[in-house]
Amino acid sequence: MKNQTIPSNTAMRIGGFTLVEMAMVLVIVALLLIGLMPTISSQIEQRRISETKSQLQETQQALIGFALINGRLPCPAQASLATGAANAGLEARNGNTCGCVTSGGGVASASGVACDNTTSTSVTGVLPWATLGISETDAWNRRFTYRVTTRFADEIVAGTTDCNPAVTAPITSSFALCSQGVPNILSASSGTTIAANVPAVFVSHGRNGAGAFDSRGSQLAESSNSDEKENSDNDGSFVSHEFTPEYDDLLGWISPAILFSKMVSADKLP
Repeated sequence: MKNQTIPSNTAMRIGGFTLVEMAMVLVIVALLLIGLMPTISSQIEQRRISETKSQLQETQQALIGFALINGRLPCPAQASLATGAANAGLEARNGNTCGCVTSGGGVASASGVACDNTTSTSVTGVLPWATLGISETDAWNRRFTYRVTTRFADEIVAGTTDCNPAVTAPITSSFALCSQGVPNILSASSGTTIAANVPAVFVSHGRNGAGAFDSRGSQLAESSNSDEKENSDNDGSFVSHEFTPEYDDLLGWISPAILFSKMVSADKLP
């Protein structure tokens, strides 16, 4: 049987069709990938949110565990220290209570003056991850802001409860059943109160990280959104609500009722 020779123009058409088909396949694959990108991005973001929520729950348990062991909550760590620097991640203390930059500043500093219950009733920094043995950062690699009421973080020997009427200070706890926290959790910057007078609050600043500190000890720019700004302005008011295009913070806090119940069960109170 004689070999048949395919005309050159026919070969070119076959080759041309092959290239066209390959191009069409590549276009279809590209379109599929483009269509999947928002879904993949959304899944990654949901995973980070879930991971950070789990971290907030672990943080709550770690703080309560610390209180059960030490009879007090830990002070914040200095936010401006880079990872690996001396005292990074350790609670900032001065004497028997938390250390503040100034007596009324309310910002954690190991080299500052001691906070007290009249000029600095609560103090802000970042979670003392090294003291608690927890993760330094959230799923977006930023540190958690942490504010604690100083009377809940005093050494037991300080013996102050700020109760009215006055009560005898507990022997194995720095606070009493009548002690009140300072931070308040609101539904919006000018909204209603969700939780009042909590001993401590901790914040992940979410995907945009507005107002958070990173592992270099640098603070990201604060948000222009009033609700997010409440969570990074070093005062006693915090905001927690569902995500919006402008708000992506996640909060956890220590419920006084739960803390007191745990302390009573462990014979640390009354």
